Amino acid sequence: MAHAEQHLRGFLRDLLNEGVEAGQVRGDVSPDELAGYCLHALAGAGGLTSKAAAKRLVTVTIAGLRPQD
Repeated sequence: MAHAEQHLRGFLRDLLNEGVEAGQVRGDVSPDELAGYCLHALAGAGGLTSKAAAKRLVTVTIAGLRPQD
């Protein structure tokens, strides 16, 4: 399980790095930290009781990735 989580984190980190380079993801936090943030935030979705709550969690997580004005 740890290997799969490391692989997922690396994949997400690389995607976020591409987003930083394209100006679509905030650059003031390292992509590795952002990957950890996303994985931990979205891990909470398993305990949610509705699709609406899961959508709100995803919306909040994505908002945290946006570049700061």
